[in-house]
Amino acid sequence: MTRVCLVGSEDVELRYELVSRETARNALATYDLREPYRNTVALETVSLGAAVALLNDLNWYLVRFADESLVLEPSVSDEEWLSRDLAAAIRDNDVAADESERFLKVFGVSDGELLEPMFVTRTGHELPEYDLHEVDDTLVVRVTEDEFGA
Repeated sequence: MTRVCLVGSEDVELRYELVSRETARNALATYDLREPYRNTVALETVSLGAAVALLNDLNWYLVRFADESLVLEPSVSDEEWLSRDLAAAIRDNDVAADESERFLKVFGVSDGELLEPMFVTRTGHELPEYDLHEVDDTLVVRVTEDEFGA
């Protein structure tokens, strides 16, 4: 199963914004919605293509209410998430899955909350340690080269 995690903007309650609007509510109706981190909405889809299609369906709401749209595709990695742009590029065969691991955005996780990200480039097997805050854990997101340089 492919997982999707939407991270709400700081000034909104993402789940409320999504389920209070008919079109978004209908798009999400068949999914079991969860909140793995503060102000997130997570769900499972059947495939990478279904995840990207759902994000496309929700685009109007995501642009307004979400800071991040993340996809965890087991055929790419069991632990590292993909940005929405990278997930779409892999689905469209514009980027090979095994060539997607160089550019990373690493979020700190503390008390169930995602903290500001740190951008790093993978040069070996070990990732630089997240050092922006004291954290309990990290969440690693693979991003496109364009997202990395933005």
